[in-house]
Amino acid sequence: MDAIRTAAGRDGLAAIAARPSRAVIALDFDGTLAPIVPDPERARAQPGAVEALAALAPHVASVAVVTGRPAGVAVRLGGFAGVPGLGHLVVLGHYGAERWDAVTGTVHAPAPHPGVAAVRSELPGVLAEAGLWHDTYVEEKGRAVAVHTRRAGDPQGAFETLRGPLAELAARHGLVVEPGRMVLELRPPGVDKGVALTEYVRELGAESVLYAGDDLGDLPAFAAVDKLRSDGLAGVLLCSGTEVPDLAARADLTVPGPAEVTGFLADLARSLSA
Repeated sequence: MDAIRTAAGRDGLAAIAARPSRAVIALDFDGTLAPIVPDPERARAQPGAVEALAALAPHVASVAVVTGRPAGVAVRLGGFAGVPGLGHLVVLGHYGAERWDAVTGTVHAPAPHPGVAAVRSELPGVLAEAGLWHDTYVEEKGRAVAVHTRRAGDPQGAFETLRGPLAELAARHGLVVEPGRMVLELRPPGVDKGVALTEYVRELGAESVLYAGDDLGDLPAFAAVDKLRSDGLAGVLLCSGTEVPDLAARADLTVPGPAEVTGFLADLARSLSA
């Protein structure tokens, strides 16, 4: 297993090893459990990732996938349903607004924010006015809408061009814009991965938590783990990749990408079963 570079991270891993039944292992999906791909619908869990989670899950209080995607979409793309050993898996979709658990196989969620439908109807005109209708990919998330610029000839330029217009569009309808790696997501305010993670850890009465992420949307979850640490829980922060320097700088351990995250989880599962 890769060496953790911080004392807090080492203490967190030791706490997980000492009492795994009181630990939550939480992970982002895209860029952490699944490689980033140009078409979000073609994302799939890294080979070996589901097997590593299935080996790990029986030893811990819960494995949670915390994602901005709809919970059902993450379950489908990840291949999480019906996997032996993953009975403790929960998917917190839409930053915690939706919840799928492996025990029931159902998604629980409140009604969607009305601003999402309004934004969806106006978005084509905003993209066309910016001259980027054909250079972007709009991902329908049900409770949110995401505009990807990765396919554009100048992905970063398209991203910067759209920041202002999309922020104005979101604000008109009571939404906020969440930037990511070549993606701008318009979604309701007041929900993020930090809130979702904190509420879930508190719900389970966990004593330790590991969170792994790769993007700007994972910063609130990193902050939540720091806050939980200050409240007396043990925690580990794992960063997948170095594309977001702010995230990598805050991590206890940084690995190159989903393949190495999978290796870390497999090593952790083996150590807990020894």
